[in-house]
Amino acid sequence: MKFTEFNLSEDILSTVVTAGFETPSPIQELTIPLALEGKDVIGQAQTGTGKTAAFGLPTLNKIDTNNNRIQALVIAPTRELAVQSQEELFRFGRDKGVKVRSVYGGSSIDKQIKALRSGAHVVVGTPGRLLDLIKRKALRLDHVETLILDEADEMLNMGFLEDIEAIISRVPEERQTLLFSATMPEPIKQIGIKFMKDSEHVKIKATELTNVNVEQFFIRVKEGEKFDTMTRLMDVDQPELSIVFGRTKRRVDELTRGLKLRGFRAEGIHGDLDQGKRLRVIRDFKNDHIDILVATDVAARGLDISGVTHVYNYDIPQDPESYVHRIGRTGRAGKSGQSITFVSPNEMGYLGIIENLTKKRMTGMKPATANEAFEAKKKVALKKIERDFADSELRARFDKFKADAVKLAAEFTPEELALYVLNLTVQDPEDMPKVEIANEKPLPFKPAGGGFGGKGKGGGRGRNDRNRRNDRDGDRRGGYRGDRRRDDREGGRREGKRHDDKFKRDNRRQDNKKPHKNTSSEKKTGFVIRNKGER
Repeated sequence: MKFTEFNLSEDILSTVVTAGFETPSPIQELTIPLALEGKDVIGQAQTGTGKTAAFGLPTLNKIDTNNNRIQALVIAPTRELAVQSQEELFRFGRDKGVKVRSVYGGSSIDKQIKALRSGAHVVVGTPGRLLDLIKRKALRLDHVETLILDEADEMLNMGFLEDIEAIISRVPEERQTLLFSATMPEPIKQIGIKFMKDSEHVKIKATELTNVNVEQFFIRVKEGEKFDTMTRLMDVDQPELSIVFGRTKRRVDELTRGLKLRGFRAEGIHGDLDQGKRLRVIRDFKNDHIDILVATDVAARGLDISGVTHVYNYDIPQDPESYVHRIGRTGRAGKSGQSITFVSPNEMGYLGIIENLTKKRMTGMKPATANEAFEAKKKVALKKIERDFADSELRARFDKFKADAVKLAAEFTPEELALYVLNLTVQDPEDMPKVEIANEKPLPFKPAGGGFGGKGKGGGRGRNDRNRRNDRDGDRRGGYRGDRRRDDREGGRREGKRHDDKFKRDNRRQDNKKPHKNTSSEKKTGFVIRNKGER
């Protein structure tokens, strides 16, 4: 099927063709016809599959530009997503003359009010700012015909339910409602259905929740060794463009500082940055002025950046749906990508939870050694020297140093001079600046084991060393531990069994003791819930 087969107006279709789009993505192919018919739709698809166009094209198609009232409202969880949705909707509606405005916190509300007063057919905004504008009577929604909840699961999970209900109460009951999200847990889906009438559910199968173009790896590593492990891996893999996810704002700041100290071009974004700074960082990342973007889940939600080759989960997410959103940043537009998740031993249970959702196993990877990282950096330095010598403009500047070069050549051998250049160019592992990343509060304990399918095998593919694969086998659930015994093939999947055996022994020891009341921190089995109350 092609976009030309949809019943889109000529001015909307022309912008689609101009943008170079011919064939709709699966979510677009299934959703656009339903939305054009005026039906309520729940659209579930992974990040990066074109959900904005799926709801945007039919919404723009029915906008009456002769009516200067707000006819469509898009509610988004974050500022970045609101801005990007506004940009895409503006691009598709430009030929038709549709006015699209975005409103969000962290930016001048007075300027946004002024923009709304100048006219708006479509408003894209975050819940908090939309409510502020409604309370100031600067935003009237009584003529809205289409309501869109974008990244609905994220908004509802972030605690925006009351805000969303308050906003929806200002929208006419006779409307079309479109709800789009990468994931749709059953409770969230039920909440969404409350806002809709006879909705059609367009769902991508669970096996497709994670992109097949993304290779998913994990490294089991102690918390205090994560940073060195990650930077060595970066030295070996040499990612072109990568995103590092941290669980908290403090973590993002510390990782950004540490990466810069180690010589990486990195910047971070999180909710405490002012909007101008956030937009500058994202622009620099898109324009290849920085190679690594460090972000929290919320700050990175909705980022539409092509060319990301690697996603590093410095902290495993507590919410498995966040994992889907994270790795959706790479493997786009048919290109391949990699995600690497660093898991501390007490968080291994979360690995199985993620696999249950995605229906796909992560492969164990052996951490890179300091020597491997050093060798990789030497290769990069040598290639740069070769490229520079092939650059005629650069060689033309050599003449100004000719007399000095002759003098040096008389005093030192070519080998000594080359060694000196390499020593200046390549940072020795022994001289690496020490970086300390503060420990975050650990996630609530979950027993390891389980995972999707119930049983795990050891081994698996290791890291891509650019030219070869399968050169390092990763231990399935125990991280890489060297040669493994034949009777230990199931790696960490056996941890659950060992855990149970331990408690059986403990219970036998208790047989001769007086029974005691179970405390609130124990289940009937005697299993202690660790880190109670921590989230």
